[in-house]
Amino acid sequence: MPRLRPDRITPDDAETIALQALGFLADDPQRVSRFLSLTGTDPGQLRAEAKNRDFQVATLDYMLSDESLLLAFCQEAGIDPIAIGPAHALLSGQS
Repeated sequence: MPRLRPDRITPDDAETIALQALGFLADDPQRVSRFLSLTGTDPGQLRAEAKNRDFQVATLDYMLSDESLLLAFCQEAGIDPIAIGPAHALLSGQS
């Protein structure tokens, strides 16, 4: 995904960011285990929940709660960390 300007994030961009974040978590057993534990989600539910807007919001909430995790994700995905807040706001209906 090309660098997004935080003031130009669309709902589709926000959903893509949330799905990328979920993929980032799922790529590492330790990261995904902690995420699943905190969200109360079963590993078998991940694929089904991925398209759920509330789950996407929860994924970005989780990322925003851990700066080092957030920065690692943004570095790997090529996303400006400043874009995560607006993406979260769009998905949660706050913008």
